[in-house]
Amino acid sequence: MSNPPLSIALLGSGEFEPWTEDVDRWLLDRATGDGSVLILPAASAPEGDKVFDNWGSMGLTHYGRLGIPAEVVPLKSREDAERPELAERLATASMAYFSGGNPAYLAGVLLGTPFWSELLGAMARGMAYTGCSAGIASLGEVAVDSAVRDFTSSELWKPGLRLFPRLQFGPHWDALDTYAPGLRRMFISSVPEEWRLFAVDEHTAVMGNGTSWRVVGAGGAHLRDSGEWRNFGAGDKFTAQLDIVLTPIEATQA
Repeated sequence: MSNPPLSIALLGSGEFEPWTEDVDRWLLDRATGDGSVLILPAASAPEGDKVFDNWGSMGLTHYGRLGIPAEVVPLKSREDAERPELAERLATASMAYFSGGNPAYLAGVLLGTPFWSELLGAMARGMAYTGCSAGIASLGEVAVDSAVRDFTSSELWKPGLRLFPRLQFGPHWDALDTYAPGLRRMFISSVPEEWRLFAVDEHTAVMGNGTSWRVVGAGGAHLRDSGEWRNFGAGDKFTAQLDIVLTPIEATQA
């Protein structure tokens, strides 16, 4: 028996906001499992418990309004990602949702742990994956360390989770230069030409199965492949075969 199709949503920003309801419904209608969502604000853990708890509360409020069962997973560190009782929650859930924060921190917490291994296995059996901001920026070859303020520093880029090999994600794409002038140009130049660059604007989601995609929200999506850009607006459907590897990578391989 073949595995069910993958169900993935990639958000540039705007997690748990009302406009994302269509994204949630599409994913959960396709996913296997018990219909529940695991909310994972792990990328925000370095900002303290207040920030972590706020993202968790936002998620619970959002899914409560939609009548969808959800719980916050108290995963904040690598030690937590080693805890079997947390990984066990992935066995029956229909979606794992990683919200924003520091991409490099999130990748460092998950890479090579039982939780990440179990999550990849859950995706293979049909659990949906949703990531917003750091929740997608951690999935490529490398992950930016947003705590590093010197954009020329060799410490800026850390090993990513490589769910999407030879690819780099750029969330907040239409807003990067408002954070720092020239930031988008710097980001583009830092991604090798032989890698794909998949950029998603703020308050925008790209949802699909790894091959067929649809853009939802206020902005657009932008894919650089072999040096050529393809741009897609809200409502657009497009085909892009993105390699997705559901085999765990050991932390020592990073």
